[in-house]
Amino acid sequence: MPLNSLLRRLAIDLTPLRTSRDFRLVFGATGVSGLGSFVTYVTIPYQVYSLTKDPLLVGLLGVCELVPLLFMAFVGGALADYLDRRRLVLGGEIGFTVLCGILLVNAMTERPHLWLLYLVAGLTAALDGVQRPALEAITPRVVTPDEIPAAGALSSMRMNIVSLAGPALAGVLIATVDLAWVYALDLATFAVSLTLLGLVRAMPPPAAADRPSLRSVANGLRYARSRPELLGTYLVDINAMFFGMPQALYPFLAERLGGPAVLGLLYAAPAAGAALAALTSGWARHVHRHGLMVLLAAGCWGLAIVGFGLAHALWLAVLLLALAGAADEISALFRGIIWNQTIPDHLRGRLAGIEMLSYSTGPLLGQLRSGLSARWTGVSGAIVSGGVLCVLGTAALAATLPALVRYDGRDGRARKEAEEAAWAAARASVSAGPRRTPQ
Repeated sequence: MPLNSLLRRLAIDLTPLRTSRDFRLVFGATGVSGLGSFVTYVTIPYQVYSLTKDPLLVGLLGVCELVPLLFMAFVGGALADYLDRRRLVLGGEIGFTVLCGILLVNAMTERPHLWLLYLVAGLTAALDGVQRPALEAITPRVVTPDEIPAAGALSSMRMNIVSLAGPALAGVLIATVDLAWVYALDLATFAVSLTLLGLVRAMPPPAAADRPSLRSVANGLRYARSRPELLGTYLVDINAMFFGMPQALYPFLAERLGGPAVLGLLYAAPAAGAALAALTSGWARHVHRHGLMVLLAAGCWGLAIVGFGLAHALWLAVLLLALAGAADEISALFRGIIWNQTIPDHLRGRLAGIEMLSYSTGPLLGQLRSGLSARWTGVSGAIVSGGVLCVLGTAALAATLPALVRYDGRDGRARKEAEEAAWAAARASVSAGPRRTPQ
């Protein structure tokens, strides 16, 4: 194959940025606010570490985030199918701005309150549970079905770039300025994101949308249970993140490998690998066995984490984390294609809430697991054992979920179209009501 053809095949598809005004606005807003949020994401656990020097207390941040997320993701999903999705996203951004201001004020005090860090972490997770399903459900509204893989790759690239730049910037700032200035930077980014989101067009719910209720949430859960390939994507990601997510141990590894400046490199390395994978993701549009790719990528993630736990040189640790990030990006890309191309629009918000639980609970619980394991097996032992269990768990899921292994995206799109047509017909029939027979 000629080099030019190969490069075109690998290069990321920019079509959604050219064709969709609203996608550009959301893309820019989430990119700017995401940069600041990742700076804070690194700073909060570092502040807990600096106040306590206890890996378990750093890991407990994950528990504070998990508990509200378990509830609010269902609430946010139901709201995203009933209210204007753009308003939900905008409201969430305003809430994040307020919470960032609280962190700034706390950091400026002579003796920052540890409990306030846990409280803000929990409230941030709760608010994310409301905003994230609406944000995820926006994508199928602003791009065509054929553009969904490209939109997913672009969104992942944006996230990976801010995941790379944010932690690296956080490491530099933490090492050079007072923590209050770090939180101030995050606060400033919200001025840009709020402006851009305010320009996005309204996105009203589907006609005759289900009212938020326990019944509507149950309908979403029943739909997810009816599709084993969806359940498979959730379980594979939870397994990979629960066993193979060692972020709670980064501050301790940084101390051994070079100090606070190294901390930013450890957080940024997976994002660097993921960004490279996203930039060369053009090949993904030619792949239809999406479920198989999710499984293979999760297994590669676990193997890279094993190597990371065994590494004693900084360059090798960073390289293996980058490889892990690339594998995670490929998994996320194909999971996103399955979700956005095959889930009917009237269920998209509720299923996005379930998806959020799948990709959020694993890392949060993984932080706690790694913190607890490190107390008995040491930092390296906790990482290596987690990576091994990730690989074994992925293999077990592949054996028990043949529908995920066999899944073909072309069949999924046809199924979505049929389900949306059937739902619209059923709603139209209910709206028409019983007709009186002419006398």
